[in-house]
Amino acid sequence: MSARALILLHPGFEEMEAVAPIDLLARAEVEVVQASTDSTHHITGRNGITMKATHLLSEVHEQIFDVVIVPGGPGIMQLRGDSRITVCLRRHHQNKKLIACICAAPLLLLDAGLTGEIQYTAHPSTADELCAAKNQAVVVDGTTITSRGAGTSSEFALAIVEQLCGIDCAREIAKSICWTQTP
Repeated sequence: MSARALILLHPGFEEMEAVAPIDLLARAEVEVVQASTDSTHHITGRNGITMKATHLLSEVHEQIFDVVIVPGGPGIMQLRGDSRITVCLRRHHQNKKLIACICAAPLLLLDAGLTGEIQYTAHPSTADELCAAKNQAVVVDGTTITSRGAGTSSEFALAIVEQLCGIDCAREIAKSICWTQTP
Protein backbone atom coordinates (compact mmCIF):
# COMPACT_ATOMS: atom_id res chain seq x y z
CA MET A 1 0.00 0.00 0.00
CA SER A 2 1.34 3.39 -1.00
CA ALA A 3 2.01 6.12 1.53
CA ARG A 4 -0.51 8.96 1.72
CA ALA A 5 0.37 12.62 2.22
CA LEU A 6 -1.90 15.53 3.07
CA ILE A 7 -0.76 19.00 2.03
CA LEU A 8 -2.74 22.02 3.18
CA LEU A 9 -3.23 24.69 0.52
CA HIS A 10 -4.34 27.95 2.10
CA PRO A 11 -4.93 31.41 0.63
CA GLY A 12 -1.55 33.14 0.55
CA PHE A 13 0.52 29.92 0.67
CA GLU A 14 4.11 30.04 -0.61
CA GLU A 15 3.88 28.30 -3.99
CA MET A 16 7.39 26.78 -4.06
CA GLU A 17 6.86 25.30 -0.61
CA ALA A 18 3.76 23.46 -1.85
CA VAL A 19 4.83 22.46 -5.35
CA ALA A 20 8.22 20.96 -4.40
CA PRO A 21 6.74 18.44 -1.92
CA ILE A 22 3.80 17.63 -4.24
CA ASP A 23 6.13 17.02 -7.17
CA LEU A 24 8.83 15.03 -5.35
CA LEU A 25 6.31 12.91 -3.43
CA ALA A 26 4.52 12.11 -6.71
CA ARG A 27 7.89 10.98 -8.14
CA ALA A 28 8.19 8.70 -5.10
CA GLU A 29 4.73 7.31 -5.91
CA VAL A 30 3.17 8.72 -2.75
CA GLU A 31 -0.51 9.63 -2.99
CA VAL A 32 -0.72 13.38 -2.33
CA VAL A 33 -4.07 14.74 -1.15
CA GLN A 34 -4.05 18.48 -1.78
CA ALA A 35 -6.61 19.98 0.59
CA SER A 36 -7.91 23.52 0.35
CA THR A 37 -8.40 25.14 3.74
CA ASP A 38 -10.96 27.43 2.11
CA SER A 39 -14.46 26.67 0.80
CA THR A 40 -13.26 26.43 -2.81
CA HIS A 41 -10.93 24.04 -4.63
CA HIS A 42 -9.09 26.93 -6.29
CA ILE A 43 -6.51 28.48 -3.97
CA THR A 44 -4.29 31.44 -4.84
CA GLY A 45 -0.83 31.64 -3.35
CA ARG A 46 1.14 34.67 -2.22
CA ASN A 47 2.47 35.37 -5.73
CA GLY A 48 -0.85 35.08 -7.56
CA ILE A 49 -0.46 31.47 -8.74
CA THR A 50 -3.74 29.58 -8.40
CA MET A 51 -3.72 25.85 -7.77
CA LYS A 52 -6.65 23.46 -7.86
CA ALA A 53 -6.85 21.31 -4.74
CA THR A 54 -7.99 17.70 -5.00
CA HIS A 55 -10.11 18.01 -1.85
CA LEU A 56 -11.47 20.48 0.67
CA LEU A 57 -9.94 20.22 4.14
CA SER A 58 -13.45 19.79 5.54
CA GLU A 59 -13.65 16.46 3.64
CA VAL A 60 -10.38 14.97 4.93
CA HIS A 61 -9.32 16.69 8.17
CA GLU A 62 -10.34 13.75 10.36
CA GLN A 63 -8.38 11.16 8.36
CA ILE A 64 -4.94 9.91 9.36
CA PHE A 65 -2.18 10.30 6.75
CA ASP A 66 1.43 9.16 6.73
CA VAL A 67 2.46 12.82 6.65
CA VAL A 68 0.75 16.20 6.97
CA ILE A 69 2.59 19.00 5.13
CA VAL A 70 1.98 22.68 5.72
CA PRO A 71 3.59 25.23 3.38
CA GLY A 72 4.20 28.68 4.79
CA GLY A 73 3.52 32.12 3.39
CA PRO A 74 1.51 35.05 4.76
CA GLY A 75 -1.67 32.95 4.77
CA ILE A 76 -0.39 31.10 7.86
CA MET A 77 -1.61 33.95 10.05
CA GLN A 78 -5.23 33.23 9.04
CA LEU A 79 -4.77 29.50 9.81
CA ARG A 80 -3.60 30.05 13.37
CA GLY A 81 -7.12 30.05 14.77
CA ASP A 82 -8.36 27.09 12.72
CA SER A 83 -9.13 24.30 15.20
CA ARG A 84 -9.34 21.70 12.39
CA ILE A 85 -5.63 22.20 11.76
CA THR A 86 -4.61 22.25 15.43
CA VAL A 87 -6.54 19.04 16.09
CA CYS A 88 -5.18 17.43 12.91
CA LEU A 89 -1.56 18.20 13.87
CA ARG A 90 -2.05 16.91 17.42
CA ARG A 91 -3.75 13.74 16.17
CA HIS A 92 -0.91 13.00 13.76
CA HIS A 93 1.68 13.68 16.46
CA GLN A 94 -0.10 11.36 18.91
CA ASN A 95 -0.27 8.65 16.21
CA LYS A 96 3.47 9.05 15.49
CA LYS A 97 2.83 10.18 11.92
CA LEU A 98 5.08 12.67 10.15
CA ILE A 99 4.34 16.39 10.33
CA ALA A 100 6.25 18.67 7.95
CA CYS A 101 6.08 22.48 8.29
CA ILE A 102 8.10 25.03 6.35
CA CYS A 103 8.65 28.80 6.59
CA ALA A 104 6.09 30.34 8.98
CA ALA A 105 4.09 27.10 9.27
CA PRO A 106 5.97 25.95 12.42
CA LEU A 107 3.85 28.61 14.16
CA LEU A 108 1.03 26.07 13.84
CA LEU A 109 3.19 23.57 15.75
CA LEU A 110 3.52 26.22 18.47
CA ASP A 111 -0.26 26.73 18.52
CA ALA A 112 -0.76 22.94 18.79
CA GLY A 113 1.59 22.83 21.78
CA LEU A 114 4.19 20.71 19.98
CA THR A 115 7.28 22.93 19.83
CA GLY A 116 8.32 22.31 23.44
CA GLU A 117 9.00 18.66 22.62
CA ILE A 118 11.07 19.04 19.44
CA GLN A 119 14.04 20.66 17.76
CA TYR A 120 12.86 22.79 14.83
CA THR A 121 13.68 25.55 12.38
CA ALA A 122 11.48 28.23 10.82
CA HIS A 123 11.59 31.40 8.75
CA PRO A 124 13.53 34.18 10.51
CA SER A 125 10.37 36.35 10.54
CA THR A 126 8.93 34.04 13.22
CA ALA A 127 11.85 34.52 15.66
CA ASP A 128 9.77 36.50 18.19
CA GLU A 129 7.51 33.49 18.78
CA LEU A 130 9.78 30.62 17.74
CA CYS A 131 12.89 31.74 19.60
CA ALA A 132 14.36 28.20 19.83
CA ALA A 133 14.44 27.76 16.03
CA LYS A 134 17.71 26.34 14.71
CA ASN A 135 19.64 28.18 12.01
CA GLN A 136 19.49 25.18 9.66
CA ALA A 137 17.81 24.62 6.29
CA VAL A 138 15.95 21.51 7.46
CA VAL A 139 15.56 19.94 10.90
CA VAL A 140 14.27 16.40 11.32
CA ASP A 141 13.41 15.51 14.91
CA GLY A 142 11.54 12.25 15.35
CA THR A 143 8.36 12.55 13.33
CA THR A 144 8.64 16.30 12.76
CA ILE A 145 10.31 17.92 9.76
CA THR A 146 10.72 21.70 9.62
CA SER A 147 12.40 23.99 7.13
CA ARG A 148 13.23 27.67 6.74
CA GLY A 149 11.55 28.90 3.57
CA ALA A 150 11.07 28.89 -0.19
CA GLY A 151 14.79 28.50 -0.87
CA THR A 152 14.88 25.27 1.13
CA SER A 153 11.79 23.74 -0.52
CA SER A 154 13.61 21.02 -2.46
CA GLU A 155 15.70 19.98 0.53
CA PHE A 156 12.52 19.96 2.65
CA ALA A 157 10.68 17.81 0.09
CA LEU A 158 13.60 15.37 -0.16
CA ALA A 159 13.66 15.04 3.64
CA ILE A 160 9.96 14.10 3.54
CA VAL A 161 10.62 11.55 0.79
CA GLU A 162 13.51 10.10 2.79
CA GLN A 163 11.40 9.71 5.94
CA LEU A 164 8.46 8.15 4.04
CA CYS A 165 10.21 6.10 1.37
CA GLY A 166 13.80 5.65 2.50
CA ILE A 167 17.20 7.11 1.72
CA ASP A 168 17.62 5.18 -1.54
CA CYS A 169 14.39 6.59 -2.96
CA ALA A 170 15.35 10.11 -1.88
CA ARG A 171 18.79 9.76 -3.48
CA GLU A 172 17.31 8.44 -6.72
CA ILE A 173 14.89 11.38 -6.92
CA ALA A 174 17.63 13.87 -5.98
CA LYS A 175 19.78 12.52 -8.81
CA SER A 176 16.88 12.64 -11.29
CA ILE A 177 16.28 16.36 -10.58
CA CYS A 178 20.02 17.18 -10.62
CA TRP A 179 19.99 18.08 -6.92
CA THR A 180 23.63 18.67 -6.03
CA GLN A 181 23.40 17.87 -2.31
CA THR A 182 23.11 14.22 -1.34
CA PRO A 183 20.28 13.32 1.04
